[in-house]
Amino acid sequence: MLDIKFIRENQERVAKAIKDKNVTLDLGKLLEVDKRRRDLLQEAEQLRSLKNDLNDIMKTTTEEKERAEAIAKGKEIKEKSDVIAPQMEMLAKQYEELMRLVPNTPSDDTPVGQDESGNVVVREVGEHPRFSFRPKEHWELGADLDVIDVARAAKVSGTRFAYIKGDLVLLEYALMHFALSVLTDEKKLSAIAEKASITVSAKPFVPVLPPVMIRPEMMQRMARLDPEEMYAVEKDKLNLIGSAEHALGAMYADETLQEKDLPLRLVGFSTAFRREAGSYKKDMKGILRLHQFNKLEIESFTTSEHSRTEQDFIVAIQEHLMQALQLPYRVVAVCTGDMGKPDVRQIDIETWLSGQDRYRETHTSDLIGDFQARRLNTKVKRTTGVTELVHMNDATVFSERPLIAIMENYQQEDGSIVIPDVLRPFLPSSKECISRPA
Repeated sequence: MLDIKFIRENQERVAKAIKDKNVTLDLGKLLEVDKRRRDLLQEAEQLRSLKNDLNDIMKTTTEEKERAEAIAKGKEIKEKSDVIAPQMEMLAKQYEELMRLVPNTPSDDTPVGQDESGNVVVREVGEHPRFSFRPKEHWELGADLDVIDVARAAKVSGTRFAYIKGDLVLLEYALMHFALSVLTDEKKLSAIAEKASITVSAKPFVPVLPPVMIRPEMMQRMARLDPEEMYAVEKDKLNLIGSAEHALGAMYADETLQEKDLPLRLVGFSTAFRREAGSYKKDMKGILRLHQFNKLEIESFTTSEHSRTEQDFIVAIQEHLMQALQLPYRVVAVCTGDMGKPDVRQIDIETWLSGQDRYRETHTSDLIGDFQARRLNTKVKRTTGVTELVHMNDATVFSERPLIAIMENYQQEDGSIVIPDVLRPFLPSSKECISRPA
């Protein structure tokens, strides 16, 4: 949520953000409701002051005439207050609903565009694999190797679910263990920052297993409550998270952190749940777009002056992990029309999938600024004694999508999949490949 004072003082900038992010909102109506709300608040405050004055008169006066006048005036004030109260309640509701629609203002270097076609490739890294045969898509490989079973999952749960089995399960957990071995190691993080020429704290990330069900009001305060996209457990008034970020970001709601403890970096592993409401008949095969999937996610809390550098560092970590896996990828600056409503700046990584013969998004890094912290009421107390809102970043570490990239880019002509060298220490007996079942 933006500060209403900022909105009043930067109407052109906010109006541009509304337009560029394709948000349906009448900014003029919001400002009108805000003014009426403030006028009524001022009138209500004046009436309270008058009522207090009358109460003082009633306590001190001994004259009947003065008491009678005070009583009559008190009735008049009550009648006016009774008229104002429902108006204030109605305006407060309108104000809150409209404020929730206001998007964050994008950074100056965010490309302006209507949709993903407006995204800008910043750099490409790595060579596309060359094959002497037609490379298969991951769902074909998964079926041949008996490590992905969507048919039985459809029988049990419906479409967009999968059984992931055997060596592919071990490979997924090896991927997560590898990432955690980097994110929790101060020396490795320091080396990543130095290589990327980023001056930043090398403080490690704290691993967290968060709850996968949270209260809808917390999802709302995170500006991530989308009834079309999120699953709800209505009987218990809970929502299933779409990412560990939803639970991690809300973890310090209504708390004040100490500046000396920042950056506070969390890395959460969880199962995530999404309806995929806007992807009808899109990516129906395999495990690229599921209703349920596992994900390792970053959430970071910093002071305002360090949040942009923190995002750059997070992207450097993502790139380090992809380079270690020797997967070709490109870094993309996401445009205004394709980025999230709470985002100041969004950077994606798209990884080359040889079976699909194209890049697909595998990672996102979102600089949120204080947009979520304002609604969450998460603050930081500076060493100077000043208290202000924290700034927040969230980002993907790994999900099933890099797993798909490994399958398609490391496939062999005999149908086996070579396991990247960096992952082998995290597998039983340093397993070298996934082969067809005997």
